[in-house]
Amino acid sequence: MSDRHLPVRPDLGQLKRQAKELLSAFRSHDPGALAQLAALHPHPPDPDTTRLSDAQLVLARGYQASTWPHLVDAVRLANAIWEDDLGAVRALIARRPALLHEPVLLRPGSSWGPPMSYAANLGRDDIIRFLRSVGAEDLEKALGRAALQGQLGTFEMLYAMAGRPRVPDDALGGPAYTLRADSTAALLALGARVVDEDGRRLAPVDVVLETDARAPEAKHAILELYERHGLSLPDTPAMALHRGRLDLLEEHLRRDPGLLRRTFAHREIYPAEMGCGDPLDATTGTPLDGTTLLHMAIEFDEMESARWLLERGMDPDAPAAVGHSGFGGWTALFHTVVSQPNYWMNRGRTTRAAPFADLLLGHGADPNVRASLWKRLHPGHGDPARHDYRGVTPLSWGRRFHAPIFVSEPALERIQSAGGVE
Repeated sequence: MSDRHLPVRPDLGQLKRQAKELLSAFRSHDPGALAQLAALHPHPPDPDTTRLSDAQLVLARGYQASTWPHLVDAVRLANAIWEDDLGAVRALIARRPALLHEPVLLRPGSSWGPPMSYAANLGRDDIIRFLRSVGAEDLEKALGRAALQGQLGTFEMLYAMAGRPRVPDDALGGPAYTLRADSTAALLALGARVVDEDGRRLAPVDVVLETDARAPEAKHAILELYERHGLSLPDTPAMALHRGRLDLLEEHLRRDPGLLRRTFAHREIYPAEMGCGDPLDATTGTPLDGTTLLHMAIEFDEMESARWLLERGMDPDAPAAVGHSGFGGWTALFHTVVSQPNYWMNRGRTTRAAPFADLLLGHGADPNVRASLWKRLHPGHGDPARHDYRGVTPLSWGRRFHAPIFVSEPALERIQSAGGVE
């Protein structure tokens, strides 16, 4: 029953409200609440005689704290670090020294880690120095978190604290996932390797290509940094697009005049020799297996490449390949409706707009193409089930899609205004 998870910045007020709600659920004999009471309370009382302290204890243990005061101190420590309040951190560690070594968010394996690592995510250097002085030991994790979050000054301080060791071979993974070109460059300057002594790839190219982040310029820069430090990248049209290298795309088009009509299999888009895995490993909205460079450009948020393709004569209605089971045939317009970039737009990271829908419709894209698609979300996004959609238009693809966080309402509005129907 210990399946509660504190958010990255927990709210004590919200936890107090949760405890009151849980007490009410005990007294109303809610089956789920009673199961928690039986599983997490050391001496479960009669539900009708439960007190707020009983609900607080059960809630705390659900969050993997030993007691309610333990949970309160963990939450206060998290917020003191966010607020860069060194005095509050000192007081909390003095009152409960065990906080120094346990994950701030309590659950084992929490990616934000113990207090020093938690502080490294936020660049709280004074707090880090204090924590280290009183015995914090999570230097390696703290280094990784600083690199992941692009806290370069904090990273340099931690690296000096650690005695400037050899950079581990997996150090580039964090900045690859978050597409931090600055952190990647800093690690490479400190000696991070992209290939081993025998020339075998160490650089996490697969992470760069498959990550759920979308930052095209940073992605291009990281791949160029890898190449500059000795890694050979595949000479393929798909990799040229990943790199944002229009000069390389131009050369591929010169060598293959049919390039703009070609469709590409998953392994061409995500090459195995770069460590890439199955289609499920790559975070996309609309599937990419069997699609054209134009489909890819939209899914990867590569506006410059999309414009280049259309200027070179690419058909805006070029379809994806159709498989034996009949799935396929969708056009790039479907990617404007359901995509990974839309996920970040809906999370408030980017402006609510539909630039790719405008681009394609402006080049005459058909708003009523019908196609059949199936989609299984990356495990990190929850629902692992396969969902089939047959005979959908771009509009009905978006309206019916099972994960609305990936759907662009602005794109749907543009397509409907252009005559799109379900």
